[in-house]
Order: sequence, then C-alpha cells, then structure tokens
Amino acid sequence: MSLSDKKKSKGLRYGGAILFLFSIPLIVRGQYTLHILIMAAMNIILASSLRLVASSGQLSMAHGGMMTIGAYTSALLVMKLGISSWAALPLAGLAAAALALLVGFPFVRIKGIYFAMVTVFLAEMITLTAEHWRSLTGGSSGVVNIPPPDPLVIPGLISIDFPTKTEFYYFILVLMLVTLLFLYAIERSRIGLTLISIQQTELLSESVGVNTSRFKVLAFCIGCFFAGIVGSFYSQYINVITPRSFEFFFAIYIIVYMIVGGIKKFSGPIYGAFILTIFPEFIRALKEFQPFIFAGLLMLAIFFLPDGLVDLRRQWDKFYEKRFNRA
Repeated sequence: MSLSDKKKSKGLRYGGAILFLFSIPLIVRGQYTLHILIMAAMNIILASSLRLVASSGQLSMAHGGMMTIGAYTSALLVMKLGISSWAALPLAGLAAAALALLVGFPFVRIKGIYFAMVTVFLAEMITLTAEHWRSLTGGSSGVVNIPPPDPLVIPGLISIDFPTKTEFYYFILVLMLVTLLFLYAIERSRIGLTLISIQQTELLSESVGVNTSRFKVLAFCIGCFFAGIVGSFYSQYINVITPRSFEFFFAIYIIVYMIVGGIKKFSGPIYGAFILTIFPEFIRALKEFQPFIFAGLLMLAIFFLPDGLVDLRRQWDKFYEKRFNRA
C-alpha cells in the first residue's frame, strides 16, 4: 500500500469514527449513558492536555486546581457580571493559563517529583482560597444554580438550547475534537519536537540555544488552559461547584488515565481516559474501592504494558508469534 493510500485509509477511519460519535445520541437513548460519555470526553481532554505538559519532562498535578479556577471564573463571570457563557468559556481557560504562567516561571527549573509537589501545593492553595473567600466564592457551600450555556443562535438557521444531556454531549464532543486537533498540531510542529528534545536531553537542548524554561512554561500554560476550559464546561453542565469538586484523587486519576493508556503515543490518553471512565460502571458494587483498583491497574500497566494500552496489540502479536514459532 502506497503512502497516499495509507493516508486515505487513515482519513476514512477517522472520518468514520467521528461520524459514529455524532450518531451516538441517535442510537443511545439513556441519559445516564450520555452522562458517562460526557465525563469520558472531559477526561480525554484533561489526560491529553496533561500529556503535553509531561512531554516537556514535567509531571503536573495541578489539573484539578486549574479546573477549579476555570469553573469559578466561568460561573462568577456569568452570574455576577452577566457575561455570555460563550465568552466566559475561553476566559476561564485564560484565567487558568495566566495562573500557570505566574507559577511556571519561578518554579519551572524544579524537576521531577519536586515540580509535582509544587503543583500539589498549588492545587491545594486554590482549594483553600475558594473555601475561605466566602464573599466571592460562597465558601464551602460553593456556587449553586449555575445557568446552562446561553442558546446558540445562528440567525436564519438554528437556535440550540441545552435542556437535555444530548445537547451537552454534542457540546463536549466538539470541544474534545477541537482540543485534540490543536494538541495534535502542536505535537507535530516545531514546538512539539522541541518539547520532546527537552524531555529526552534538556542539557543538550540548552547547549544548542533552546530556551527550555520558556518551552516548559508554554506547555504548562497550554495544558492548564484546557483544564480551565473543562472546568468551565463542568460548571455549566452540573450547575453547581464547590472548592472540593476536584480534589487530590481527581488529579491522580488523570495521571492514571494518561499512563495506563500510554504516554508515548498521542492516542494513549484517549484510550486510557475512555476505558477507565467506563470501567467503574461495570464494578459499581466496588465503587468505594475504586482508588485501590486504579492503583492496581496502574501497577499492572507499569509492569506488563509499560507503553500503555495502545501497545496491547503489538504485545499480543509478539506473544502470538513466539507461541506460534515454538509450536
């Protein structure tokens, strides 16, 4: 098969997958099923954007805190200033990115687990601030009765309201596809190649004139921007937020989605987030043990699938080939 044929085949597969995703509400009538798919799409955005940060060699655990920033920014802009929810959505992402910029430059030279610890403290500071700034955030009670997105009106064509989960499903689906397209374009660009070189050999990158600090901060800001966007969507979807809506375990789960799916490939976090969002629905009786189950899955992935679920087919082919050759 020629290169052009492979590209056409790949394009057809992606096109078919997108058409299938848009047709799901026509096939699935259960609102709860749509809710799980909405959560899966949110987790895909979070895990994929976190992978961009990780591609620079930094492990961030601030995504939960950045979602809190995005959720409160969006809710307060809409409810207290009367700003359109469509304008509040990108502003929420920009608020999270601005905070990431302020934190990024002072601490970007801290590496590995130390940077992760800084982001843990950052997320906790965001939570504590939201809890104690009662006049603005409502304190521990949070913000309630957050309105859904404003009607999407195209004069003379359509007017879309958000009365059911079906409309929210299409909203997050479009948001997810746009996010993935943007992140994929970054990965294939000069920026993406530079981030990978920093991850592999930071000293060598600096020796050839790469400003590694700027690229690390850029990756951190972009990742946090999308976390803020998801936080904004969540506030409009659930209609209520509290300072503890995105606690420590939430950030851990995003990392698990990314690692179990496979951090080395772009599709890894997509598979990981989708499968691990749906998986708990099959073990509802063990819901209280979910942290332990996820920890076990993480350990299994590290030992048996170091490249994640996306490498499962290659590992199976390798195992089958060995078995067949021995026979």
